[in-house]
Amino acid sequence: MKKVVFALLTVTTLLGLSACNTVQGIGKDIEKGGEAIQRSTR
Repeated sequence: MKKVVFALLTVTTLLGLSACNTVQGIGKDIEKGGEAIQRSTR
């Protein structure tokens, strides 16, 4: 459970720090965040 919470906080922080100017950029960031969560749960 702690890993999932840590991963979500990390992803949220990274998304907040990355300045996305386009919808496409936001989609890529969300995709990368999802991949990071998948890697952390393996």
